[in-house]
Amino acid sequence: MPLITLGLSGALTHDPSAALFIDGELVAAAEEERFCREKHAKNRMPFEAAKFCISFAGIEPDDIDIVAFPYARISLLGPARWHYARRYWYAPDRALTAVFNGNRRYRRNVKRVRDVLRRLDIDWNRVKFMAIEHHLAHASSAYHLSGFKEKAAILGIDGKGEYATTFFGYGENGKIYKLKEFYDPDSLGGVYGAITEYLGFEMLDGEYKVMGMAPYGDPTKYDLSPLIEFNGKDIRVNTRLINTIGLRRYKEKGLGFYFSPKLVDWLGPRRTDDDADEPYVHYAASMQEIFEKISLKLLDYYLGDILRETGKLCFAGGSALNVKLNQRIIALPYVKELFVQPAASDAGTAIGAASYAASRAGVEIEKLRHVYLGPAYTTDQCVSACKRHPENPRWQIIDNAPKRGAKIIADGNPLAWFQGRMEFGPRALGCRSILGCPSIKGMADRINEQIKYRERWRPFCPSILDKVAEDILQTSHPAPYMTFTFHVAPHWRPRIPEVVHIDGTSRAQVVERETNPRYYALIEELEKLTGNAVVLNTSLNRRGEPIVCSPDDALNMFFGCDLQYLIMEDVLVTKK
Repeated sequence: MPLITLGLSGALTHDPSAALFIDGELVAAAEEERFCREKHAKNRMPFEAAKFCISFAGIEPDDIDIVAFPYARISLLGPARWHYARRYWYAPDRALTAVFNGNRRYRRNVKRVRDVLRRLDIDWNRVKFMAIEHHLAHASSAYHLSGFKEKAAILGIDGKGEYATTFFGYGENGKIYKLKEFYDPDSLGGVYGAITEYLGFEMLDGEYKVMGMAPYGDPTKYDLSPLIEFNGKDIRVNTRLINTIGLRRYKEKGLGFYFSPKLVDWLGPRRTDDDADEPYVHYAASMQEIFEKISLKLLDYYLGDILRETGKLCFAGGSALNVKLNQRIIALPYVKELFVQPAASDAGTAIGAASYAASRAGVEIEKLRHVYLGPAYTTDQCVSACKRHPENPRWQIIDNAPKRGAKIIADGNPLAWFQGRMEFGPRALGCRSILGCPSIKGMADRINEQIKYRERWRPFCPSILDKVAEDILQTSHPAPYMTFTFHVAPHWRPRIPEVVHIDGTSRAQVVERETNPRYYALIEELEKLTGNAVVLNTSLNRRGEPIVCSPDDALNMFFGCDLQYLIMEDVLVTKK
């Protein structure tokens, strides 16, 4: 009998998800937000996501052998709780809780897991429950699914898990070895998140906006180094300014933030509008520069020897989605290949908890080959959705969706493209996408203003056919998941200006026929019409909403913006 392992995430009250392994194969994974239609599905557990995984795999709840969860007990005998208590001395209630009742959140999480298993008809007394340390789950999600057979370095950076904020280790022969951890409040990801809040975005959601804003600023104009003390091997966050709790927090309209009034006194009022203006663009640039500089030096200090030996690095945690840092890591002379878990944030810990548990049970985990792991819908289901939608859509069945879609795009129209299984993770990779022609001037502005309703300065990404990717990106490094930026070759920049950022880079997806033949065919057809095997690709959602999941979601989004064309499987929907 195969070993069936269900991974659940949601330990830190955001980004709950579910992932299902049958032996070593990841067969299904989905985020709860896609079903409940609430961004990040805060304070929820992944009931609908788990229900989908079980249904898709064609199994019964009683077939599940292991349930894995990315949050574990932390012993008082280790350094984590003592470090937390010592550094948060100014908030005695938090400090004493860490020492005397530091596993309270673990017990609360187990109760929530038991409740969701009961709703799924999974017998708690029969199934084996495995609680995995949060950063080990991140590490496993990257290492075990990387496909690296040789020894590989592992890096994890995020806000925090139980107490740890940063992980350095390595994997060898299927086992993960921990070398070093940092603990809350000494968190690079936490500092970046707090500055994200100061710059007017939501923590755990807007960090990539700060990264996108940074190229508009000058990192030398303002020195933000007082935020973090760094001696070459350790960091110490200045909690009088940032990563604050309790009475030290800055408050505005009844809301508390992860920075103090002293930061506002120093840098000025918190940003509140959508413009990329001064001095905030310079703060973003300085934060990005500090983040990259310290991350690279820590990487070299703790993992440099391993990387010089193997050249392989696995990276997960929310900060692994910082594509500018990833670009600099790839440029390091001793890094031959970097694998970033495409769902690097806490949603990916469902995969990591399950892969770690299955590996511990003796299963060899298979390489991640794509992230098309969510629900799919037939043409008939799409037709039914059109027939029952209150807007009474105008629709027709078409013979060649890739060819018809390419013509719509080449004619200068954005296209909603809904095909196959939904992607897992934050990036739309050609199954739940809005597509545009990257050579048509103003296409990015049009999609930002009339469809996505987001900041004008936000960049868009290209999906590029593998046959031209090396010429455009000037590298042969694998890039299937939009987890890296690359410098676009000068002779390509004027050909595809709508997907080249102000700094000459693009966060690219290299598309292979094997993993997404229908999307590949569309870009091939677009190449015939425009001469470029490149399409502008952004997620099929509006600002503040999750990526669409179902045909009903796609139609709701379609009628809630200025899109004129939607192709769902073999159904073309147009507006009257």
